[in-house]
Amino acid sequence: MFPNDLQQLADSRSDPHLTLTELPGWGIGAQAGAHLYLFTWKALTVGVGGEVMVARATSTPGSSSSTLRPVGERLVSASPQLSFNFGTGHGWSYLSAGLGRSQWLLHPTSESPGPADAEVLPTFNYGGGARWFIKQHLAFSFDVRVYEVQPGSPFGTNPGSPLARALTIGAGVSVR
Repeated sequence: MFPNDLQQLADSRSDPHLTLTELPGWGIGAQAGAHLYLFTWKALTVGVGGEVMVARATSTPGSSSSTLRPVGERLVSASPQLSFNFGTGHGWSYLSAGLGRSQWLLHPTSESPGPADAEVLPTFNYGGGARWFIKQHLAFSFDVRVYEVQPGSPFGTNPGSPLARALTIGAGVSVR
């Protein structure tokens, strides 16, 4: 879920500025990660690793709207992570967090990306999930994560983008 209620985010892009109703909101994406498990202490296993996430959304105004523009949004994030894992080799839950970098593109699809879209911003991500192994090396995974993208710089007459949070909910497979 991309934020679609931050006026400063809409104002930080395009000229004329985007409107809140042009911000896409829901999107789709993919996430990949790898972790090494360093040690186990009682029921806790500590791991380190990294993850990459790409999410994309578009808004398409209805044919009755002559003033709203189609807008594309994409968030690409990469970070190292620290994880705390609880469970057994057959399944476990985890909490993880990382501090990395993101690029947030948000512009009308008829326009080229602007300077704010090229800026790489510090990003803190945190969340948790679970893995249930259905075979020795194959598991079903579920993950809920928040990406806190730090404020961006002002460019031209546009203000800098605000601190923004994007929520991801994912399900997929894990291998070990």
